[in-house]
Amino acid sequence: METRILAIYGSPRRNGNTATLLRQAVTGARDAGVLVEEVVLRDLKISPCLEIYGCKKGGRCALQDDFQPLKDRLLSVDGIMISSPVFFYAVSAHLKILMDRCQSLWVKKHWIEGSRAGVSRTPRKALFICAGATRGRRLFEGVLLSMRYFLEVLDATLWKSLLYRGIDLEGEVLDHPEHLQEAYEAGRCLANAITSDSGGDSGSHPAG
Repeated sequence: METRILAIYGSPRRNGNTATLLRQAVTGARDAGVLVEEVVLRDLKISPCLEIYGCKKGGRCALQDDFQPLKDRLLSVDGIMISSPVFFYAVSAHLKILMDRCQSLWVKKHWIEGSRAGVSRTPRKALFICAGATRGRRLFEGVLLSMRYFLEVLDATLWKSLLYRGIDLEGEVLDHPEHLQEAYEAGRCLANAITSDSGGDSGSHPAG
């Protein structure tokens, strides 16, 4: 079967800095021969979690909207790429809504199926790209903590994170070609790492 990666754009700006960086990573993965599907969260209609716990009945969210097909795609691919700017030391609202709706997967995994927290049954690799306006030392702490727990419920691990400080206004990342190149290489290396894990012939290794 062909190796597939799902790239999720979490920025409210279609041409924002993290969206630009993620497109570079997507290009890198495609150049490595991997099929990459792209999803722009701002284009989807996904309700916030209403905490009605309809998912306790079978682990499936009771709300019917664009989350359901997106969730199925998330669970079917071999690797994941996610991007988001920093908003108040957290991810964007668009991405946070997706995370919260995956509570249904947490219920299925840990309540219904009884998996132990922190144990991934079939770990997949994920690349996370994030940028924030300030240069604070703790700028990405909350974002990364949420991302690691979110990926755990998807049976994925944070393979690599690209974190950029001092980037805010749309297009500012274009003044940093080294960031664009790093994102491209990360996408290429992620694709090669996934292909290698699945028994492919790639001789590359994950970026450090």
